[in-house]
Amino acid sequence: AKLKKMAVLFRNLTWRFLGSQLRQPSPIHTTVPSASDKLFVHRHTADNNPDTPFEFTEENLKRIQSIVAIYPEGHQAAAVIPVLDLAQRQHGWLPLSAMNKVAEILNMARMRVYEVATFYTMFNREPVGKYHIQICTTTPCMLRDSTAILETIKKKLNVKVGDTTKDGLFTLSEVECLGACVNAPMVQINDSYYEDLTPKDMEEILEELKAGKTPKVGPRNGRYAAEPITGLTTLTTPPTGPGFGVRSDL
Repeated sequence: AKLKKMAVLFRNLTWRFLGSQLRQPSPIHTTVPSASDKLFVHRHTADNNPDTPFEFTEENLKRIQSIVAIYPEGHQAAAVIPVLDLAQRQHGWLPLSAMNKVAEILNMARMRVYEVATFYTMFNREPVGKYHIQICTTTPCMLRDSTAILETIKKKLNVKVGDTTKDGLFTLSEVECLGACVNAPMVQINDSYYEDLTPKDMEEILEELKAGKTPKVGPRNGRYAAEPITGLTTLTTPPTGPGFGVRSDL
């Protein structure tokens, strides 16, 4: 009976502790809430409707022919992702009219193209700035203080997550893991990764972009790629020759 009372007391104390913790403001950064249908619902606007002008350039039409030729006859729909990407690179973002043009070229139902464009967050269905800054704030980057990098960007550009600067140069987005965890914290700007960042690094990158320069991509702390910052821990000696470790009588 005494053990049972102690177990009940321990349980109650545990729940009280957990309850007090849950009531405290969390210091963990969370993504900005957005309308639940924003990722997959389209609403006509003056800049994004079926009549928004869009035509592929002659150069990109030739590229599309090369892309489609990779796939078997009758399976040109498999090219939808690279062709959508081409449309976005040409226009800067992906309006409804561009999706319709892709559907026409690939002989697909428009809805099938919409399904792809709304599924992959790499497709920007609203205008973005010349430099699209995507900052990762998931666990590895958070532990390496991505919050400080995010605050630096917001302060330097005077924007919030989801905003575009008034001059149209920068759009700031918060994203999930970008696959460079060992180089955290990091950001992706257009197609380039900037890694091992400090707030000072981030300020320098933004200043260079504003000046029309191309900042150095990759790690900013002296690493070449993702090797240990303190130096190699394996493969530190020349490899052994053939037969190493094999019994001499074989």
